[in-house]
Amino acid sequence: MGVEVGAQAARGRALAVLRIRSRALAVALLPAAFAVVLLVGASTGHLVGPGWHAARWVVTPVAVLVLLAAAVIALVVARARPAVTPTVPIAEGQAPDLYRMVRDLADRLDVPAPSAIALTPDCDSWLEDRTHPSHGPPPSEDDDGLGGLRGGAMRGGPRRASVAPVLVIGSPFLWWMRVGELRAVLAPVVAGTGPSAHPDIAQARRFVRGLDAAVAVASTSGRCPGSRAVCAGIGWVARVLLRSCRDHATEMERGVAAAAAERAQAVDYGLRIVAQEQVGLAYAGWDRLLTRVALPAWRMGRWPSRLDAGVVAALTELSRRDRLAEGFASRLGERPACDLLEEPGAVDEATSLLAARLFHGGPAEPGPDWSPVDWQAYPEEVVDRKWRTDAARLHRVLDALGVRRTTEGAPPEADGPTLARVLEHLATPPASAVTGPPATGLPGTDLPATDLTARHGTPGQPPEPVEAPKPPKPPRAPYAAMAEDASLEDEDQETERSSALAAGLTAELAREEAATPAEQKASPAPGTTLLDTGALPLFPLQPPRTARELLTDHVTAMVCCAAMDTAGATPGLDWLDGPTLLIDGERAADLTPRVLSLIEDGDPVPLRAWLVESGIRPEKPVRLV
Repeated sequence: MGVEVGAQAARGRALAVLRIRSRALAVALLPAAFAVVLLVGASTGHLVGPGWHAARWVVTPVAVLVLLAAAVIALVVARARPAVTPTVPIAEGQAPDLYRMVRDLADRLDVPAPSAIALTPDCDSWLEDRTHPSHGPPPSEDDDGLGGLRGGAMRGGPRRASVAPVLVIGSPFLWWMRVGELRAVLAPVVAGTGPSAHPDIAQARRFVRGLDAAVAVASTSGRCPGSRAVCAGIGWVARVLLRSCRDHATEMERGVAAAAAERAQAVDYGLRIVAQEQVGLAYAGWDRLLTRVALPAWRMGRWPSRLDAGVVAALTELSRRDRLAEGFASRLGERPACDLLEEPGAVDEATSLLAARLFHGGPAEPGPDWSPVDWQAYPEEVVDRKWRTDAARLHRVLDALGVRRTTEGAPPEADGPTLARVLEHLATPPASAVTGPPATGLPGTDLPATDLTARHGTPGQPPEPVEAPKPPKPPRAPYAAMAEDASLEDEDQETERSSALAAGLTAELAREEAATPAEQKASPAPGTTLLDTGALPLFPLQPPRTARELLTDHVTAMVCCAAMDTAGATPGLDWLDGPTLLIDGERAADLTPRVLSLIEDGDPVPLRAWLVESGIRPEKPVRLV
């Protein structure tokens, strides 16, 4: 370990963790020491008498029980499998240039080279220790890295000869960053192998990971009452030890990070400052791509097979539209870091499937109900199908609510699913539609009697104040949500009909999800983890949609279906906003505020005006799924 200040501080904290381990061992051996003293004293004739005899009979069984308990806890801590991040392993034959770059970087930093390289579908990079015996040997070249996700426990194997950790790289970095930028970003990460190789730090980390794994093992359900009691005791001891060394372990990791950053300052420091901007941009584009583009496809049973290539397209589109990102597009002429891979397409497909597994909980392997989709087929196979499926669900709920299919003024044969049916149901009835005889206007005026009553009041009563009409809500900027996806300024205001329809859609969607068979029904076996049992997604992207959001999505889908079937519109893909409607080749960006006006205020006028302007006929039936 180097002479960095952070490295010395990390070693001091590691020694503090090891002292806690030694104290726990001493506490476990203390009753045995007393028992040995009492037994030796009896054999030498010094500790004799009824009192010492009774003490020996009490202390000796307690010492044996404490030793057995300590042995069991130590065995669980040593054998419990620490959590491992699901990744896509990259063998050296799949990326010889990448391995060569990492080894050259380690030589320049004078630290051990990582033992292997793996990719994760996230915008982060770190070192991960996988030297535990339960992690098995290094994966073979034909392993896709998803064995732990397929429900099978990983085999135990001999401890690896190399103790260097595995370098985990975020896959979006490889596609968006240039080779020099990736090397600059990875320099502080690779420099962490130096402090990690120190025996004290390695032992302290191994002890903390073992305690964490022991807590996970003790928390596993599905055991018999006796096993649950034993596991409860093991979990309590492991939690006490974790709380005791938590602060020291945190400071130890901070010291390791500080030492790595200090050592990496000598390598590409100026370029690293520029590359950090690309890290933030890649994170924003990756999050946008997952939530707006990939998530709708996952919900339809399709998974985009080129997510990493998609983030490049999304960030390039942002560069084209945003003045602040104009300079980022000029970087695309340099060599991308994905060229360090022999088969970038196959690696992109593997990380895309893993992303769907982690963030959505999809199956681990493709199948009839879980098939890949490329970006060229996305509008037809995902967007069009999504809109028509939502529109069909909307009309099923309207049928359940008893809403008639034919609208006023429509011919009797037009009883198919129409947009006019939705508009008429959600529109708030005007004040003049009150039941009773029609009101007649007064002579010499053009206003009906109801308007005069509202303005001047009835005889003997003061006139009621006329409420000014609400100004229309200004549409949001197309990419204002890039910085703030959700605004809490507006409360969920809905009409009575909108609330009833939203509740019906929520119940219908819940029934459909309940009808879908779950992958994991049985109780997990002892010793298994979330990755083994398939309890995914581990990292859900978004909370469940609210009733208002569901209604907005379904009404928008119905409008898009009517536009495609009556006005020749086409489904499209916007890299930043996901599914979009194209009318005459132009993106319809002003549709959502008009749909919200119908849902929240019951005012169909803005939406009807937009339909007339776009040449969409709401009275025509549409094709549903």
